[in-house]
Amino acid sequence: MAEIEQQTFQDTVTEYLIRHRSILDVQSKLTEATARVNRAIAKSVTTCGCIEINAGRQRFPAELSLTEVRDLMQSHLNGDLCERCREVLETEIGAALFYLAATSSLLGLQLEGILRKEHGRVATLGVFHLT
Repeated sequence: MAEIEQQTFQDTVTEYLIRHRSILDVQSKLTEATARVNRAIAKSVTTCGCIEINAGRQRFPAELSLTEVRDLMQSHLNGDLCERCREVLETEIGAALFYLAATSSLLGLQLEGILRKEHGRVATLGVFHLT
């Protein structure tokens, strides 16, 4: 399948954003969509059981390099998404992306430019990006 450019996706979202054109509607739909992503993950654990979450404090020796620490850090996830849960999560994440693109459009922002800038920040700052 050909790779879809972010700008093309945003243009398509803008074209079909009719019912929820108000920024308030789009904000609430984005919040709802991200909540549905969280709920789908929870159901993958509690209803299906295809994945498990085993979370605890992340511990690592202070003398390790950042690269070594990254290799020791855990996601707290065990298992793999089953096909059904994968499909549900892909759909819910897609809806969240739709409303993120809609938010960008309504505010006159270009999602592709935002992605490019964020990529530059991540690439430049590396592991310090989110600290």
